[in-house]
Amino acid sequence: MSSPENETACKLLVSAPDLGDENFDQTVVLLLEHDSEGALGVVLNRPTSSQVSEHLADLSDLAVSPAFFFFGGPVSVGSLLAIGRRQLGADSKNVQSLIGPLVIVDPAALIAGEVEGIDALRLFTGYSGWSAGQLDAELASGAWHIVAPLPDDVLCSDPDALWRSIMRRQGGRLASQGLYPEDLSSN
Repeated sequence: MSSPENETACKLLVSAPDLGDENFDQTVVLLLEHDSEGALGVVLNRPTSSQVSEHLADLSDLAVSPAFFFFGGPVSVGSLLAIGRRQLGADSKNVQSLIGPLVIVDPAALIAGEVEGIDALRLFTGYSGWSAGQLDAELASGAWHIVAPLPDDVLCSDPDALWRSIMRRQGGRLASQGLYPEDLSSN
């Protein structure tokens, strides 16, 4: 039997419009792990101003537009996490499957040229982390919505529109929340 935590891994956490935490305002997080010890994910819609080509020129051809490092979250901001799109039939060495063709790529192996068959890449600095029970409490309070991802969400070329796009495609109440102004105080 699977636990509720396991069922949320590889899902999107989409912040409620009134979350009240500027780190996660209108944020989409790809949840990579969620178990009794806590949760871990990366923010999909916060590109930094740092271009991949300036720091890892060998990887710039793989970096999808916009080809910037993305702020994965406020935890361990000096760390690097890579998500790539694996070509059909490619070797699975140094990668961990996510959704469809998407994989987590070992950054050290990637930089060393030890990963083959990746044709698109997004690099994240830091990650979003929750301690045991913390995310469950935030979900219960309505701070986040759990939605199924589409493969294109993770390597989205328009991260500024991602939150609204995901909210609108959910229909019902979530779709109407996707129409809220960016600054709720101006409403």
